[in-house]
Amino acid sequence: MVRMPESRPYHHGDLRAALLAGAERTLREKGAAALSLRELARETGVSHAAPGRHFKDKQALLDALALTGFERLTEVMATADDPALPVEERLTRLAGAYLGFTIENAALLELMYARKHDPDVSQQLAAAVERAIEPFVRLIEGAQQRGEIVAGDPEHITLLAGATLHGVAAFTAQGTIPPQAALDGIGEVVHHLLHGLHPR
Repeated sequence: MVRMPESRPYHHGDLRAALLAGAERTLREKGAAALSLRELARETGVSHAAPGRHFKDKQALLDALALTGFERLTEVMATADDPALPVEERLTRLAGAYLGFTIENAALLELMYARKHDPDVSQQLAAAVERAIEPFVRLIEGAQQRGEIVAGDPEHITLLAGATLHGVAAFTAQGTIPPQAALDGIGEVVHHLLHGLHPR
């Protein structure tokens, strides 16, 4: 009797979540270029056609990864935010949470920002980006109303502050600043951001 080769199953308990977890692991270890739906199917133990039920192509997989990244960042920021704190302490907590996320998810963050700036970004992803930065915008708006920081477009000021924090994150990711030193120094970064470098 000739044994037929075993076929891979088409179904999986939660295939979408399993594929995203495998994709993020590949992203972290090998980079986005190494991502392959066929390889993810093999690793997950399903047929090579099965991932197509959730992701029509690699780009759809990358978009989903970016979306989950911004959703996780939103959760991290929401957990760190405390509107009852003074503005400098509150901003330091938010900045520290953001920096901690970037240190733990450097490859994912790179993908998140690459997709964020794509002209064809989906409305769902654009909305996720807005939710992630909302705590910073609310903080700026509140501080402006209380006269604690300069007037101006709160989204523009948030962008400038975000550029500073993202710069620290980028230096940390490339090894210029050790991760713990970056986390320990985030209070100083926020202090200079709020008060400037002019002698006082």
